[in-house]
Amino acid sequence: MDLQIIKRDGEPEYAVLSWDSYQALLKAAGLNDQVAALTATTTPESERQPPEPVQALPGLDQLRGLREGKGLALEVLARTVGISPSYLGMIETGERLPDLAIRRSLAWELGVAGWREAS
Repeated sequence: MDLQIIKRDGEPEYAVLSWDSYQALLKAAGLNDQVAALTATTTPESERQPPEPVQALPGLDQLRGLREGKGLALEVLARTVGISPSYLGMIETGERLPDLAIRRSLAWELGVAGWREAS
């Protein structure tokens, strides 16, 4: 089975596997019919609408202050969240808007209240 384990703080957090391995797991669990029905009803790529622009969470402009208030170096927070320090720098200056997964990770690491409601 093709499998990649992604860890945070030395503990497994995510498992990434190939599509074929995923399908084999579904089949072994008896769930392949349910997933087949879902994939059969998805919209063809030619008919898909472009995604809505991602909106910034309130307080994203205060990211640098939150990070510095916790005494975290830019490099440390970036590596903890799983992004490069240069990308985090661009997020802090407003040059880039992170996706939801990165925003949630940043909120979690910085102890921002209500991070679960942002999903």
